[in-house]
Amino acid sequence: MPNLVTECIRPIDKDALAPLGQMTHKPRILLLYGSLRERSFSRFAAMEAARLLELFGAETRIFHADGLPLPDDAEADHPKVAELRDLVTWSEGMVWCSPERHGAMTAVLKAQIDWIPLALGAVRPTQGKTLALMQVSGGSQSFNALNQMRVLGRWMRMITIPNQSSIPKAFLEFDEAGRMKPSGLYDRIVDVMEELVKFTLMTREQADYLVDRYSERKESAEELMARVNQRSL
Repeated sequence: MPNLVTECIRPIDKDALAPLGQMTHKPRILLLYGSLRERSFSRFAAMEAARLLELFGAETRIFHADGLPLPDDAEADHPKVAELRDLVTWSEGMVWCSPERHGAMTAVLKAQIDWIPLALGAVRPTQGKTLALMQVSGGSQSFNALNQMRVLGRWMRMITIPNQSSIPKAFLEFDEAGRMKPSGLYDRIVDVMEELVKFTLMTREQADYLVDRYSERKESAEELMARVNQRSL
């Protein structure tokens, strides 16, 4: 089991990243993983990531997709769908971790993302939030799932951090208890989670401003004008 208490893993200097008075609570990070197997390496990797995030001062939640229906195969008030959407709304950043299956991300993770709309009423649940990406595979190192998730992160209007993690031959990297063995691959996960917390601290208070768009302001103004004109008739 990796020893996290080392002088190389340093606490995040929150004052250097967030203006004084803006650090009102811990960064809230939601983790999604893409396999329902009993011995799921993507779940193990997500749990390692959660431990590291908490070490760096974040608050974490992990969504377990067992029982989540396929998109469009249930109503949005389904308990698992409601749970997922509530967690997404709660979060300020996310981690997506998928196995690579047939050269792609899994349907399990894609279904979770597909249940997250771009808008929930007046709330945009993912826009302006941070995102870190991880994948596990059974063979040689690949980045297919990571590349697909990066496209989806952009589509969901998220701030997807530059660093990412790929764990090849994942069955060799975890012990019987599901803990990741010390290695350069583990070190990369440390790097990614550290970067995610830093980006979240830098952007969360400014997220609304950073993603404020001319086209959306124009659309809102036109809708307001239409309502005013309708009342005057």
